[in-house]
Amino acid sequence: MADRRLQVFHTVARLLSFTKAAESLHMTQPAVTFQVRQLEEYFNTRLFDRTHNRISLTEAGERVYGYADKIFALYAEMENSVRDLTGEVSGVLLLGASTTIAEYMLPALLGDFKAKYPEVSIRLQVANTDGIVSMVENNTIDLGVVEAPVSNKNLVVENCRMDRMVLIVPPGHKLAKKKSVPITELLKHPYICREEGSGTREVMLEAMNMAGATPQDLNIVMELGSPEAVKGAVEAGMGLSILSRATIDKELKLGSLVAVELDQPVERPFSFVHQKQKFRLRAMEKLLDFARHYCKEHP
Repeated sequence: MADRRLQVFHTVARLLSFTKAAESLHMTQPAVTFQVRQLEEYFNTRLFDRTHNRISLTEAGERVYGYADKIFALYAEMENSVRDLTGEVSGVLLLGASTTIAEYMLPALLGDFKAKYPEVSIRLQVANTDGIVSMVENNTIDLGVVEAPVSNKNLVVENCRMDRMVLIVPPGHKLAKKKSVPITELLKHPYICREEGSGTREVMLEAMNMAGATPQDLNIVMELGSPEAVKGAVEAGMGLSILSRATIDKELKLGSLVAVELDQPVERPFSFVHQKQKFRLRAMEKLLDFARHYCKEHP
């Protein structure tokens, strides 16, 4: 039986979507459908029920999926065993990172990793925290790096470092000379907010709730999808915002933004998120070990 057919079937069964499977496998949807039909012809039975634009596994499909899980776990175990013997570290790793981490933390980490393990290819997808956690849940990426707490207890979450949030204002703003302000000070000013699903937004709103305010109390004048866009809007005098201190080094040096501390520190974890898989590719284990060491060296 061709490996490719089983791999394609396994991805469709896991995601319960031909479209998502095609995106995950970098194939066209007709090609995915063809591979699944080839497998159904091999077994001479349907593996999926297709009704009202939704699919579900048939009883035969459930059995094939269960065995496929075991087969791919054995493949990973075999590959790790041989690579342990030869010392080779290679392969393709699919990573996902939330926007702040992808722009300000990962370039240095991945650059150092690639210098040590040049045979490992890394593909990075960028989304907000909710999107990255969803990709990990669906097994469309091997490892996620996110900037907000993860509630799914079925995932492994390893904290890398704590990230401090600060209020950012343009240099001429009346708060620019303050050493610190309460977070409720934001209620008096136009606010530039990150989009729904962003870890930055989630942490900021949680801090507001802790201070007795609600999102409805904020005067949100813009919602933007990246730290760079938020910084640009604040520099233009369109409002204030809260961002990671790690994202504003360049602007502080140029004097285009001022960071004001919050009187009650607001912090959030940068965390690695992955599935509880018994066997992982050797390259994945090396990346996790490298990342853990990197976090200790760069607190």
